[in-house]
Amino acid sequence: MQAALEERNASAFMDGVADDFAGPGGMDRAALQQMVRAQVLANASIGVTLGPAEVELQGQRATVRFSALATGGNRFLPERAQAWEVTSGWRDGDGGWRLYYAEWKPRGSQ
Repeated sequence: MQAALEERNASAFMDGVADDFAGPGGMDRAALQQMVRAQVLANASIGVTLGPAEVELQGQRATVRFSALATGGNRFLPERAQAWEVTSGWRDGDGGWRLYYAEWKPRGSQ
């Protein structure tokens, strides 16, 4: 999914998202897809740097917490950057691991 964002491929990013995805503020899969598409359209280049991941396995599910630095802008230099703290829920199934839950907040916010 990180590579798909960096390649600005919203469709490939969404391949890793479960049909019943739930995010902040009642966000569903369709809303996440629109948000990803908007970022792809708004940025000629996208960079994502992930921090160390803390993984908790619970059978066929996992909770993964990590930090992410997202950059965007023109083709050569990032014009903007934001650090995030992310908590995500993953479920293993027939198609492999899929993201079914995520929440994120700017790093350092309460």
